[in-house]
Amino acid sequence: MRALVAFALLVVLTVAQPAGAQTLRIGIGSDPNVLDPAVSGSFVERVVFSALCDKLIDTAPDLSFRPELATRWEWAPDGLALTLTLRSDARFHDGTSLDAEAVRVNLERYRTARESRRRSELAQISAVEAPDQRTVIIRLSEPFAPLLSVLADRGGMIMSPTALARLGERIRDEPVCSGPFRLTRRVPQDRIEMERFPGHWNAANIHVEKLVFLPIPDNTVRLLNLRAGQLDIIERLSPSDVADARRDQRLRVVEATALAYQTMSINTATGALRDPLVREALERSIDRAVINQVALEGLLVPGNQPEAPGTAYHFADLPPPPRDPARAQALLRQAGHDRVAFTLKVPNSPVEAQVAQIIQAMAAEGGFDVRIEQMESSAMVAATRRGDYDAAIAIWSGRPDPHGNVAIWLASDGFLNWGHYANPVVDAAFAAARRSTVTAERQAQYHRAAEAWLADRPHLFLYHHRWFWGLRAGIAGFEPNPDGIIRFAGIRAP
Repeated sequence: MRALVAFALLVVLTVAQPAGAQTLRIGIGSDPNVLDPAVSGSFVERVVFSALCDKLIDTAPDLSFRPELATRWEWAPDGLALTLTLRSDARFHDGTSLDAEAVRVNLERYRTARESRRRSELAQISAVEAPDQRTVIIRLSEPFAPLLSVLADRGGMIMSPTALARLGERIRDEPVCSGPFRLTRRVPQDRIEMERFPGHWNAANIHVEKLVFLPIPDNTVRLLNLRAGQLDIIERLSPSDVADARRDQRLRVVEATALAYQTMSINTATGALRDPLVREALERSIDRAVINQVALEGLLVPGNQPEAPGTAYHFADLPPPPRDPARAQALLRQAGHDRVAFTLKVPNSPVEAQVAQIIQAMAAEGGFDVRIEQMESSAMVAATRRGDYDAAIAIWSGRPDPHGNVAIWLASDGFLNWGHYANPVVDAAFAAARRSTVTAERQAQYHRAAEAWLADRPHLFLYHHRWFWGLRAGIAGFEPNPDGIIRFAGIRAP
């Protein structure tokens, strides 16, 4: 049946989208829910926004920040203001000038509008000023070093104030930004079409005339269409497909260690794993390297922290403990248990299901009876937000600043702190880290926090993803980035 579905979709794409020399066709993993940065919440929307909406700041492949709409920025000595200098050659797709007032309007909307999901990200902003056309001053209620990372994501995407005034919340249906491509047509669940914007400040480095995003949730179907020449780029090759794709001379596989990671969130308030000794026993029962080898073709990066090995905020002196089922059983007895039963919620996908089954088998040897409950992703998130879970495997797409990778889960007020973990030492270290713009000072605070939460185990971070993109032979100029987002400048289609 799956083969028939794949063949049917292949035929549909062949008929509906003939190849064009100046058209780049991209297979994405799902259909974006909404094309408004204020409301957006999914990773795939960020891929589409990369073509549509410029940001104030971009993130380079080495995770440093580089200019985009802002050509330079400077912190005030007390850390309570960030001054941005805007480029003079940017404009919106509707011809509106991209100036400091346009930036002010967007930032005010993101931090105050009822519909905005960016409000928590920009909560430290107390005022936004536009003293002249090229200067934006962002004033803060307290120092907040992660602001640069926020401005390098949806919180820094600038939409036309003219379109915002005309459309209001309906801007999601007709997004008008200043990116290298402008939206021409969207057919929900089928395609998003864009054309090159000749007025873009970097238009000389945009080498294709049209983009077509095609949402294809099935990894195998995406790969089949790439092989058939009906797609030029696909995102998120499944690890099980990588070796096969590498053998195909019609294709090229490009990869990068991802900011994204997989974690097991644990309910520390009311769940079956609320005792820290029991959580330690669970970690002693599992082997992350085995998970990687068996479920992930050995292609991903096992680890116990939200920052990938080799990056500035990963701490090599705090490695995961070795697997020791006998030690796990002893810890359970110390906690007053012979065995512990709990439910592990996982997204309804083959890879996560296999990861859960491996954990189930290993944990059984340590004294745990694990029941796996597969759920649709949104239903699982709803359950965890209610606190209706013992443990849940979740993915986070990652951010270039550690605040957006760890405090979201582990600060007592973190917006993804589903398990209601609270440790004043961790909270104090996070607060000190976000008040400093000095890397060494921030590293010391995040290390202090890691020592505490690694001992408490409110999460068992499992592995970092690797991004695998499939490209049709002849596609040139593709630059991989750890955030998984495609930058379209420099890409050439044959």
